[in-house]
Amino acid sequence: MRAFFSVEQLDHDPKQFMREGRICDPADVKERTQALLDALDAWGIPVVAPDDYGLGPVLDVHAAHYLDYLATAYQRWQTLSSPGIEVLPSHAPYLSGRVESLGRPPCPSTSPVAQAGYYLGDLSSPIGPHTYRSALRSAHCAVAAADEVVAGAAWAYALCRPSGHHVRYDRANGFCYINNAAVAVQRLRGRYERVAVMDVDVHHGDGTQQIFYRRADVMTVSMHADPVAYYPFYTGYANETGYGDGQGFNLNLPLPHGSGDPLFLETLDIGLDRICGYGANALVLSLGFDAHVRDPLGVLKVGTACFEQLGRRVAQCELPVVVVQEGGYAIDHIGPCLAAFLSGLPAR
Repeated sequence: MRAFFSVEQLDHDPKQFMREGRICDPADVKERTQALLDALDAWGIPVVAPDDYGLGPVLDVHAAHYLDYLATAYQRWQTLSSPGIEVLPSHAPYLSGRVESLGRPPCPSTSPVAQAGYYLGDLSSPIGPHTYRSALRSAHCAVAAADEVVAGAAWAYALCRPSGHHVRYDRANGFCYINNAAVAVQRLRGRYERVAVMDVDVHHGDGTQQIFYRRADVMTVSMHADPVAYYPFYTGYANETGYGDGQGFNLNLPLPHGSGDPLFLETLDIGLDRICGYGANALVLSLGFDAHVRDPLGVLKVGTACFEQLGRRVAQCELPVVVVQEGGYAIDHIGPCLAAFLSGLPAR
């Protein structure tokens, strides 16, 4: 098993985000990445910088006008009379959210302020001078891991930071700018007829769901804290099952806040059983560690050892797996969580 990571991913350096009406210090700090790298090193897993794949694989799952915005947002923000330290939206345009449509037309305004409100879905995704390049290199890790599996590896790990599962076809959200899991899925579809996503981050994988919601060739499963009083609030409910050709190929498994290991693993088994029944040929695991009991943004009570069982049960599916790193903000615990997960996998 190999891992993929680029040092350029560390250049993304957010300064703030909004939480419950307060501007807070960032949670997606560089130290998260080092904790995961240390865990990989302890397990003897080689870490390789991905090739530069350009925009091609990202354009397969995101609108070109959205990526154009990401690439130029910070520089254009500096043309304002008194720009803040990062790009943050001050507007939230009304959009219908119609499930039959993959995306929206380009923003009708050329104003940097208007476009921030159009393309940034919340106050958790500030754009700094290096955000775009870091996010692109993060996505390249997902491409490299997918290619590793296509070439015959049973497992590959993409150490993606920034994370990606909240990014929709044309909108950033929740610390995320490019949907790394979706990029990996689409790359795998070049080889496999059916691909599944199992998202175990504490937050609903709303972006991944939205991108594949109308498709039958991708099964999306997300287990997460009940969104009725938790981010992302508006999606992640059990009645969201897909649309059109995708009807029946999206499964949400919301967990009561405070759930611990037994219910977490029971719910995981439900999701994996659905994936096996679907007949997936390959799996993308969106692996978050923010379900951990010590996570500062989490509301579940999952212990470190539970991630060993998670790895073991995913391995029992006997599918080629691309692991895409998502959240996890308890810096002292995410390394041990990754180590526990790796201990549950077959001999590498």
